[in-house]
Amino acid sequence: MEKLKSFLSPCKLCPRNCKVLRDRGETGFCGVTDKPMVSSFGPHFGEEPVLVGYGGSGTIFFTGCNLGCVFCQNYDISHELKGEYITVSQLAEIMLYLQERGCHNINLVTPTHQVPQIFEAVEEAKRRGLKLPIVYNCGGYESVEVLKELEGLVDIYMPDVKTFSREFATKYLKAPDYPEVVKEAVTEMHRQVGHLEINEFGIAVKGLMVRHLVMPGWTEDSKEILSWITENLGRETYVNVMDQYFPYYKACDYEELCRRITKEEFEEVYNFAKSLGLRLAV
Repeated sequence: MEKLKSFLSPCKLCPRNCKVLRDRGETGFCGVTDKPMVSSFGPHFGEEPVLVGYGGSGTIFFTGCNLGCVFCQNYDISHELKGEYITVSQLAEIMLYLQERGCHNINLVTPTHQVPQIFEAVEEAKRRGLKLPIVYNCGGYESVEVLKELEGLVDIYMPDVKTFSREFATKYLKAPDYPEVVKEAVTEMHRQVGHLEINEFGIAVKGLMVRHLVMPGWTEDSKEILSWITENLGRETYVNVMDQYFPYYKACDYEELCRRITKEEFEEVYNFAKSLGLRLAV
């Protein structure tokens, strides 16, 4: 835990390496200081069935983000910083509350920039009886050095692999190096937890789940991502090819993103994923 805390100030938690002194109230790209900042929490039934089960996924939405996605559907949380600062102990209480509610896991949504605070709370919650799997639900823009410190602390990694195009990453994510970074990050996640394991009740307990949102006009990029997953992680990789893109936030500042994907675009990508033999979410 001390090693994790050392990444916080000057901040080197993510590939942006802002190096701001967050323990002195400074903020970098993510907009958050050194305290936990949470927008909302509760049982969530809109995730993959293997996370939701019958009790819901115990989601905690963390304020701020280290990506600048112009199409972010949670922009009020990620970019407009809707949320409030709490203590580590209060965060641990939230986790225990979600367990008491019957949730199947603790789903950390956008945790990257708050990792030391979060896992200090996880350790406290475990001392107080937390037994649920920990889900690391992120955008894939991760420091491998930091991920290595999470080995044994994260049960399920769930990165959203957005693009392998530097053009896309620069223009829409504000992170030109995203393609290189996400490949290394997902490889490390897979090394730690392996392929997704599901128990007798159909609930995920450990492993890697990859999400990919199909974008309008970017089907070839999607295929490149799926091919890379197959070749580098294996066909047993659990992948959710998602069709729910909507032009939220500033997407319509870019004419090419100001529309939903077509049925044909989604089917082209989904059928390609099936042809690769990947283990697709249902």
